Amino acid sequence: MFIASQNTTPAFKDLTLIMPAVAVGNVGQLAVDLLISTLNLPRVGYLHTDCLIPMAGNNPYATSQDDAGELHTAAEVYAAPELKIVVLQIRAPVVKTKSKRFRQLLLSWIKSNGFSRTLVLSSSHAYHRDDQQMQGTPLRYLVTPSLLKICGDAFKELGWKEMERVPVCPGRLERGTQEPRLYVPGGGITKSLYMDSCDEDVPLAVLLAFCSEGDNVPDALALVSHLDDWLHLLDNTNREAKWKIPTSWRLLFGSGIPPAIF
Repeated sequence: MFIASQNTTPAFKDLTLIMPAVAVGNVGQLAVDLLISTLNLPRVGYLHTDCLIPMAGNNPYATSQDDAGELHTAAEVYAAPELKIVVLQIRAPVVKTKSKRFRQLLLSWIKSNGFSRTLVLSSSHAYHRDDQQMQGTPLRYLVTPSLLKICGDAFKELGWKEMERVPVCPGRLERGTQEPRLYVPGGGITKSLYMDSCDEDVPLAVLLAFCSEGDNVPDALALVSHLDDWLHLLDNTNREAKWKIPTSWRLLFGSGIPPAIF
């Protein structure tokens, strides 16, 4: 699944893996873009799988004409051993019929590389929130029992809010119970990857933002800053001014209105 850029396969043991879930507003992917661009992370390889819709394009983090023509693909891996992080960027949707297989491949790769923890950046539809979820910050987290043992009270000390479980809607009983359930509408593989990680004892946390489709750059900035409250990858308090916007974001909303139409 993983193909290294160089002849030797990099060692990821005991590093932190950060990855997005393809979800509403692409917030997780935008946040990962900010990490890669700001920290100037080098590409060390890519994931080759038929579970993602094939795509290719120019270098999204180009700094000059010399590197602008580099070919980039649907799922690429970047690493900074000095920061103890590995970043997986996913740029294409998961094929619907292969979602389970993709999760299995991901977890297999995560376990075989010995990552100390995996952090998934994601999002969920804001309009699906219930009353309790509309209070306070739009940012939430989920953590597997195995990671909770490692982190202890870190999330409480940060003042983060855990994703609330919501009551099952009438007529939509889940496994014959009326107990509140985890509900992440618009989150792609977020919930299923989290549940799989709980079952397989994988140290994993999900950081997500409630959002709507549109200009989701502010959501991405809020989410990546939220992550940095924990990891301290940037040491400047005014972080919003320090996140480096990738060159590819110039075309985030297209190339503008052609003057000729006027």
